[in-house]
Amino acid sequence: MNNFELISFADADELASHAAGAWLDEIESANRAGKPHCVALPGGRIAQKFFAATVEQAKARKIGDGGTPSLPTNVHFFWADERCVPPTDSESNFKLANDFLLAPLKISPSQIHRIRGEDSPQAAAQLAEKELRRFAPGKGGQPMLDLIFLGMGEDGHVASLFPGAPPEVSGCAGPFVAIENSPKPPAQRISLSPGAIAAAGRVWVLVSGAGKEAALRESLRPGGRTPLAGVIQSRSRTKIFSDIRLD
Repeated sequence: MNNFELISFADADELASHAAGAWLDEIESANRAGKPHCVALPGGRIAQKFFAATVEQAKARKIGDGGTPSLPTNVHFFWADERCVPPTDSESNFKLANDFLLAPLKISPSQIHRIRGEDSPQAAAQLAEKELRRFAPGKGGQPMLDLIFLGMGEDGHVASLFPGAPPEVSGCAGPFVAIENSPKPPAQRISLSPGAIAAAGRVWVLVSGAGKEAALRESLRPGGRTPLAGVIQSRSRTKIFSDIRLD
């Protein structure tokens, strides 16, 4: 039995819409149960479509507290990774989410736990860990997010975990790892660690765009050697939403 579920779509819009609807189902379920929902948001090209679809559907469903279209106050937003740039920079993953998800839904600042990309990678990783531990206590010392969204690059990288990462990255014991020399600019980044991704309740990967078929195939094969393959191999179940046809 595969330890991943691959869901295929005709195009990026259909992928984003389906993933948004499934996420809102998760949020509503946690809210009805009176439980928090701690989520790590993705970056990448598909993220903008995904955020916009979430806003549209949240408003259509009238999700929110007090009748205002938003997301419930039990949802806490973290990030899978961040570039070491200010939060107003066009390269910032926070800015992308803020422009297309958080601001349109008027999310309270108390629910937003961004990674401080304007700080050094080490300082930002330490602060991000401290903030995550406040809201997502876990098992065995590893905080456990309820859901992590990841994208995948043409080389199979996820978050800011790239092929050939050094041992201090691939073997990081903490929830966040400082990246000092990313092969893709900007060189300095902060990323969820492999251990934090393995510990999450759910991991959903959004794979969209030309040029990624080979990396996706390698990631899904037994013994695959991409960072996404490492995620799949570290977990009992990973859900992959893709508009890339593999048949």
